[in-house]
Amino acid sequence: MTITSATNQHLTEIRKLSRAATRARTGRFVVEGEDFLMAAAAAGVSPLFVLCAENEPSAARNGWLEVSPPLLAKVSELGSSSRVIAVFEERWGSPVGPLAVALWGLGDPGNVGTIVRSAQAFGASCVALGPGTADPYGRKAVRASMGAIFGMTLARVGGLAELPGRLVALVPSAGEPLEGPFDGTTTLLLGGEREGLPPALVNQCHEVRHIRQFAGDSLNAAMAATVALYEVSGGRTRMAAG
Repeated sequence: MTITSATNQHLTEIRKLSRAATRARTGRFVVEGEDFLMAAAAAGVSPLFVLCAENEPSAARNGWLEVSPPLLAKVSELGSSSRVIAVFEERWGSPVGPLAVALWGLGDPGNVGTIVRSAQAFGASCVALGPGTADPYGRKAVRASMGAIFGMTLARVGGLAELPGRLVALVPSAGEPLEGPFDGTTTLLLGGEREGLPPALVNQCHEVRHIRQFAGDSLNAAMAATVALYEVSGGRTRMAAG
C-alpha cells in the first residue's frame, strides 16, 4: 500500500530528524540514496525503515515502503531527485587506535563528513568528536561521508585523557613537519577552520606538527586531515618505494 498522507508517522519522523535536538533525543538519523543503503549493507548495518518513491523496482524485493513521489520530495533535502530515504540508528563507540583522528571545535558539517570519509580511506580506526564539533549524523555531514559513516567508529570525547596513544596536534607553521609513517598508537588532533586548536589544548599534546606546504595559505580542515592521514598511514612512503 502506497503512503499518501503527509501525516504518516514515517514521514513525520523524517521531518523531525532534520533537527539536531530530535537526533540527539532519539539517536536516529536520515540518509538519502541507494548508494548509502549499499554502503550500510556492506558494513552490516540495517535501516530501521526505508521509504521509496512509488513503483520503485527495488521496493517489493527489499521490503521498502512506497510513498507518493510528491510527498517523498517534501521530506527530502535533495528535492524531486530523491528516490530512497532511510532512517538508521546512530552508532557510537569508544576512541581506539592504532590511528585515531580527533576533531575539536570543527563546526562545518561538510568538513566533518569528508574527514570521516578520508579516515576510512586511509585506515584510521576511529574519528573522535570533541566539544564544539558538528554533528556527524546531520544530513550534510552524512552526505559528505559518502557512506563512510557506516564503516567508521565514531566516538564522543570531552577531554584529551579519553584519546588513545601519542597525541599529535596539527597546527599550521608550528612544530616539525608531519612525516610518516608513525609507529605505535597515535591520535591526530585538528581544530576549527578559523581558530584552529586552542593553545591550552595544544600544550597538553605530546607533539606539535604541521603539514609542509610550498605555497598558499593553510589548508582547510578536511584537506589537512586527508593529507595528514595519507602521510601518517605511510601513503607517501609506499609511493616512493614503488
